[in-house]
Amino acid sequence: MTAPTLRPPGAGRLRGWSQETFASLAEPNYRRYFLGQAVSFIGTWMQLVAQAWLVLELTGSATWVGLVIAAQTLPVLLVGPYGGLVADRADKRRLLIGLQLVMGALAGVLAALTLLDAVRLWHVFLLAASLGATDAFEKPARQAFVIEIVGPASVRNAVSLNSVMVNVARVVGPALAGLIIAAGGIGLCFALNAASYLPIALLLLGMDTRRLRPAPPQPHERGQVRAGLAYVRREPMLAVPLLMMAVMGCLTYEFPVTLPVLAKETFGGDSRTYGFMTAAMAVGSVVGGLWTAARGRTGIPTLVRSSALFGVLVLATALAPTVELALLLLVGVGAASVSVMARGNATLQLHADPAMRGRVMALWLVAFLGTTPIGGPLAGWVAASLGPRWGLVLGALGCAVAAGIGAWALARGRRRLPG
Repeated sequence: MTAPTLRPPGAGRLRGWSQETFASLAEPNYRRYFLGQAVSFIGTWMQLVAQAWLVLELTGSATWVGLVIAAQTLPVLLVGPYGGLVADRADKRRLLIGLQLVMGALAGVLAALTLLDAVRLWHVFLLAASLGATDAFEKPARQAFVIEIVGPASVRNAVSLNSVMVNVARVVGPALAGLIIAAGGIGLCFALNAASYLPIALLLLGMDTRRLRPAPPQPHERGQVRAGLAYVRREPMLAVPLLMMAVMGCLTYEFPVTLPVLAKETFGGDSRTYGFMTAAMAVGSVVGGLWTAARGRTGIPTLVRSSALFGVLVLATALAPTVELALLLLVGVGAASVSVMARGNATLQLHADPAMRGRVMALWLVAFLGTTPIGGPLAGWVAASLGPRWGLVLGALGCAVAAGIGAWALARGRRRLPG
């Protein structure tokens, strides 16, 4: 007689939670995509840190650092909707392969200029703007491609795991950049980022296309960008989350502007204090992403609740009397921020017509990233004029307004909005 297998208490629940949390990774194509993105995102964060250091070395001014970041994000606002249209017209996998190679080439040029000690500030501006323009085409295609890999049933899980991966890269990338800059110089960071685009291109190339669920490429017709905007206006399940994210993207997600000032002026800290703050948010983002991957829901009602909680935590951080309490609250802020992004992203992907998905996701990126050139200076002005705590209060107000927009849309009841 075979002795029964003894299992630790809770082992079944833990295994079930693990299967739910990482369900998307059961899809072979998504595993390839996830691995390639992880390598690429680490390289991207390395480049962002190295680029900031390079601009500081060239100018000695933090203002120029901000202007370079604005030059890199502005193309998303200007050409993002057209980038979404290209994603709807093209085979997304092939489009992404080509764009990875272009971005790798841009990073390679900056690496060569830096390593040869020939780089000038205008080179950095030009290459940052070119990379931002490429991003305006790559990001909508990448966002819309997820549902083609995993299908509607797993899209929320996949989006949440992507958020976790981005935030892990956000910790690993800058840490590696600091070590590499100290050991081999800024140019080596750019060179490694250029190389990091090759794995994702190869993994995309090696996908089993028979397992994909591609949307039919849209024909070339006039007025398709306007058609995408009109489609979103007609669909509350798309228009409301986009409007909510536009408000929060402009007012709330400006932590790179507000947290350094909070660390220095409010708590009398230094760069290490700011580092602890960003690390606390990153830890919270990973925890929040994993929870949303396993248990999260989509729809406007849950997005309203998540936005409201996000605002409460941001406001509590603004009022925190000590840096220790602020760090603890920032863990919650990071978790709530990823929950809002993942729920909103998945809601759009699930409710967008496949023929319009690229344009819808482009508008999501415009709402989130394209508002940075507006919200960043505004948050900086508020923090400088009224104090850094008020910069966070502005962010909390953005969450409250966004939650109010969602609640108002639900209360109107002209059209049933599924939860």
